[in-house]
Amino acid sequence: MKNMKKIWLSLVFPVVLLLLIITGCTKGSAKSINTKHVQNGSSRSIPTFFFHGWGSSVNAERHMVNAAKNRGVTNDVVTAIVKRNGQVSLSGRISKNAKNPIIMVGYQDNRNGNYRTDARYAYNAVKAIQRRYNFKKMNLVGHSLGNMDIMFMLLYYGQNKNFPKVNRQVDIAGHFNGIRGIQSTAYAHVNKAGRLSKMDSDYKQLMKLRQTYPKTASVMNIHGDLQDGTHSDKDVTIHSAKSLKYLVSPRAKHYEEHLITGAGAQHSRLHENPEVDKLLIKFLWGK
Repeated sequence: MKNMKKIWLSLVFPVVLLLLIITGCTKGSAKSINTKHVQNGSSRSIPTFFFHGWGSSVNAERHMVNAAKNRGVTNDVVTAIVKRNGQVSLSGRISKNAKNPIIMVGYQDNRNGNYRTDARYAYNAVKAIQRRYNFKKMNLVGHSLGNMDIMFMLLYYGQNKNFPKVNRQVDIAGHFNGIRGIQSTAYAHVNKAGRLSKMDSDYKQLMKLRQTYPKTASVMNIHGDLQDGTHSDKDVTIHSAKSLKYLVSPRAKHYEEHLITGAGAQHSRLHENPEVDKLLIKFLWGK
């Protein structure tokens, strides 16, 4: 019997030892991955994604990003270029102890008016960065069509498991209910409840966000008025821009609007407007 016990122990002990070694290695690997986290619980580490408008590129985002860098917001900027097939190419890196990292997103297919495709492009950019840096919260900034990309990304993918929580969202010149001269809904007024008198087909789809928009998000809506009688920034009417409120305000943690006037309020000049820079930097990073 004693000999049998010795034989049994001689067989079991190496197996137990091997399991302990494997377990120790696994824990070590997980710890090394955790050092790559961008999101560590501090708002200073939340990445901010910039999305450009139709026919544009990351160059339209560069002025705002440089303004943030000049104010000492961050030194970590990554460019994510989404190819026509949806694959994402990254350049630059986010350091281990990054402060307020920024991602400039650009599309090769920058004249695609299909919002489902554009939403997929935006989502792929977010996930490519998340896979590399494993963050849990994000800020989103859009100009013109970039706002629609954000909204449809939240509509189609916002409920997905592991999708980052939206911390802050900035919408600049968003044509949520149509574009001046293209959709008649662009001049649709809102009633006392904030509901539009007339909605275009895209806005009707976004109405689903009234039940799903992230409650974690604070929203800032910036729009322009050239004060030339068109009540617009030339392309986006005040009415269409302000229609965002009805989509998000039932659930958003906070919502605010800012009207930019004068020559600097022209649609394509809004993303290079010092007043917009100031609002953006204060809202996102408190500087």
